[in-house]
Amino acid sequence: MTQKILITKFNYNLSHAELRDLLLTVAGDFAAVPGCLWKIWLIDEGKNEGGAVYLFNNNDALEAFKASPLVQSVMSHPALSNFDFRITDIVAQPSVVTRAPLTAAVTI
Repeated sequence: MTQKILITKFNYNLSHAELRDLLLTVAGDFAAVPGCLWKIWLIDEGKNEGGAVYLFNNNDALEAFKASPLVQSVMSHPALSNFDFRITDIVAQPSVVTRAPLTAAVTI
């Protein structure tokens, strides 16, 4: 199966410090997501926008994550809104050249 990238964005209505504290609180839950190899957390304080880039083992793991109680709890948080999820394939060969943190399972 082919690894997949998930890119998420959302807006937040918290102070920047409160958002950072919230993210740290749930980081361990995200670290335990089955099939997720890594997650990079993103923030644009000027736009009150957060997000992430994830690498999943395969599309099945990504879809299970999207339907999980963890994602549902984040999406129902009253201070978070305007969620955007984008699923993409990986262009492996140039990504390897530019030192992307991919696993050996990526088809080159």
